[in-house]
Amino acid sequence: MKQKQKMLEKPSRSNSIMRNNPCIQIDGDTGHSSVTQVVQQYSPAHNDAVTSLASLTSEHCVSGGKDKTVVIYNWKTGGVQQKFIGHERDVTKVTCLFQSNRIFSASRDKTALMWDMYNKAGPLQEFTGHELVVTGLAVSPDGLQLCTGSRDNSMCIWDVETGNCLQSCSISRNLVTHICWVPAESLVIQTSEDKMIRIWDSRELQVTHTFPIKQYIQTHCDASPDGQYCITCSNGFSGEGCEATLWDLRQAKRKVCEYKGHLQTTAACIFLPSATSTLPLVATSAHDCTVKIWNRDTAVCVSSLCLDGAGPLTSLASSDAVNLLCGSFNTGIHHLQVNHSNSCSLSEVARF
Repeated sequence: MKQKQKMLEKPSRSNSIMRNNPCIQIDGDTGHSSVTQVVQQYSPAHNDAVTSLASLTSEHCVSGGKDKTVVIYNWKTGGVQQKFIGHERDVTKVTCLFQSNRIFSASRDKTALMWDMYNKAGPLQEFTGHELVVTGLAVSPDGLQLCTGSRDNSMCIWDVETGNCLQSCSISRNLVTHICWVPAESLVIQTSEDKMIRIWDSRELQVTHTFPIKQYIQTHCDASPDGQYCITCSNGFSGEGCEATLWDLRQAKRKVCEYKGHLQTTAACIFLPSATSTLPLVATSAHDCTVKIWNRDTAVCVSSLCLDGAGPLTSLASSDAVNLLCGSFNTGIHHLQVNHSNSCSLSEVARF
C-alpha cells in the first residue's frame, strides 16, 4: 500500500512557458497558420532522446530513452512517478497492457526486461537469448506471453512468469523494426528492414501471411482495437516513401489506403481511440517534426502540427480520444490534445 501511495504524491513542476507553434495545418490545408499556445513545461522524463512510449493508465505513460532508463510519468499533473534502471544500453521499446501493473522494455543490450509498476527494486524477469539489439516488443492480450524481435533476424515467444523461450524462428534478412499483437487474437504483426510486413501465428511462431512488399523500409505497425485493420509506416526522404498504409486483416487482407504527406521518415503510426460521433482516426509522427491526424477511411489529413525544434519524432501513445503523447529526440515528450468539435484540430499543451 505504501508503494501505491507513493505513486499519488504530488510531483514537482516548473512554470509554464510560452511557445510558438508555427506549423499548424487543419482539414488538409497545406498552408501554415501561426498560433501562439501556452505550453506547460514539466520536469523532463529523460535526459536524452525519448525512443518509445506506451499508455499505462488513464493518466500515466511509460517511456524508454537513450539514457537507458524506463520511466512512469503522470502526464496529467506532471512528474516522474517511477524510474527503472537496469538496462546497460539505450532502451529501444517499451510496452504494457493498459491498466496493468507490468511493464516490458527492450534494449540495445540484447535483452528484454519485465518491471512492476509499484516496485523499482529491480526487474521481475529478464528475457535473454537474442544476439543483437532487441527492436520489437509486444505482450499477448492475456499478459502470459511476450514476443520479441531483433536485428539478429529472429522472433521469440517467451513465458512471462518463467522467462523461458517457448518458440524461436529466424528468417534471413528479417531485421525486425516493430511488433504489435492483434487484440483478442493469437496473431502478431511485424515490420522489417527487408520492407516486408509479416503476420505470425504465435502458437507455432509461423508466418501465416505477408503483405505485398513495399518500396521502403517498414518502421512501425499498429493493430486496430477491433482487430480488423493494421497500419504500417515507412522511412523515406524528400516526400518519397514516408507514407503510412492501412491494411485489412480480414479474409481479403488487402491494402485499403495510404496516408501521404510527411516529408521525412514516418516513425510511428497508431489508431486513435474512438470519440463520440466522430469518424475513425489514425495518427502518425515523423522525422520532419510533424504529427498528423488522418481520416482512417478516406486518408484525408484533418490536422497537422509542427513541433518546432523537437527533432525527429520517435513514438506515439494515446489512452483516450482527446490526449495524444509524442516522443522526440530533442525536447522530450509532448502532450497534445485533439479537438473534435467542428473541424478536428491538434494543439500542444505540455512538454516533459
